[in-house]
Amino acid sequence: MTPGTDHHHVEPEPYGNPYLVGVLLGLVLLASYAILGAGLGASGGIARVGAALSMSVAPSHTLSSEYFGKWGANPLHYYLVFMFVGTLVGGLFSALLANRARIQVERGATTSVGRRLGYALAGGVLVGFASRLAQGCTSGQALSGGALLLSGSFVFLVCLFASGYAAAWFVRKQWHD
Repeated sequence: MTPGTDHHHVEPEPYGNPYLVGVLLGLVLLASYAILGAGLGASGGIARVGAALSMSVAPSHTLSSEYFGKWGANPLHYYLVFMFVGTLVGGLFSALLANRARIQVERGATTSVGRRLGYALAGGVLVGFASRLAQGCTSGQALSGGALLLSGSFVFLVCLFASGYAAAWFVRKQWHD
């Protein structure tokens, strides 16, 4: 036994085959269209959770809101809410099974935890706002729109990757070790 070694450390399982996972995701999307008549997305579920939280604090204000009011008194009764919760629970379950569940902040050696969390918060707020402004998120646009061969979805994907590549220049230094 070497001093200082952790004898309880278990190596994480390898990631799943991306081709198999892609096919499975495509089958889930196909099932969503076949069963529900609608595609997949994440921002709709998150927005409805926000509406439910607002409803618990100020129901009359929420119902009279132009944005939240259209969902009525039970905004959680929507399939994307269940998909959102299932994604969180499924991701946690998968991480636990693969021994990948850790509380940590991934960052480069030269970037502080505070800066990394600040970037993550700013990016999350920006993407969340933009997805609601656009009435859909990248998942819904790319997966659902792409599956329907919508030209706007393909233009969106090209712009998404191009802007991501351009924006990477501003934060690349946080990953240089």
